[in-house]
Amino acid sequence: MSSTLPTPLNTVPQRAAEAAVAELLRFVGEDPSREGLADTPARVVKALREMTAGYDDDPAEILSRTFEEESDELIILTGISFYSTCEHHLLPFRGTACIGYLPGKVVGISKLARLVNCFARRLQVQERMTREIAEAIMAHLEARGTAVVLRAHHLCMGCRGVRQQDTEMVTSSMLGTLRSDATSRSEFLRLCKTN
Repeated sequence: MSSTLPTPLNTVPQRAAEAAVAELLRFVGEDPSREGLADTPARVVKALREMTAGYDDDPAEILSRTFEEESDELIILTGISFYSTCEHHLLPFRGTACIGYLPGKVVGISKLARLVNCFARRLQVQERMTREIAEAIMAHLEARGTAVVLRAHHLCMGCRGVRQQDTEMVTSSMLGTLRSDATSRSEFLRLCKTN
């Protein structure tokens, strides 16, 4: 399952990472020792660590605390904002997530937002991120069905390449009952306001 943690590869010392950023600054024609850029390599490395902190998060742990609550109806959380980093250009994409599930176990709603951030704060492609969130809910909440819809604007399209400022990519992953049962799927999409 793709929601498992990757093998840690962060064996590069911080100084080596900062030197690599300085080299990139030279590559674009800048002087990394000038006043405005002198601390930039350290700031970039610190920001990159923060933006990829999701590698240290475990979806199973995030969803481990559940409530003794019975529910046979859809549980939906909308408007979960996220920022992620596209693995193709190392540029940000930002958007919102809508998550719905037919619970086996009920979890606090903040845990759903944390789950989104767990996967968003990794180098990503939106399609995989959508699927990883859905698979984690199915596996760790023993859900009978789950649906995830992500809407995001990608700066790799907004500030370079085709330079489309207002595009929004929409991806969905529907598993279990929310994939097989048209009525449940339609209810989710109506409540999620995506249809």
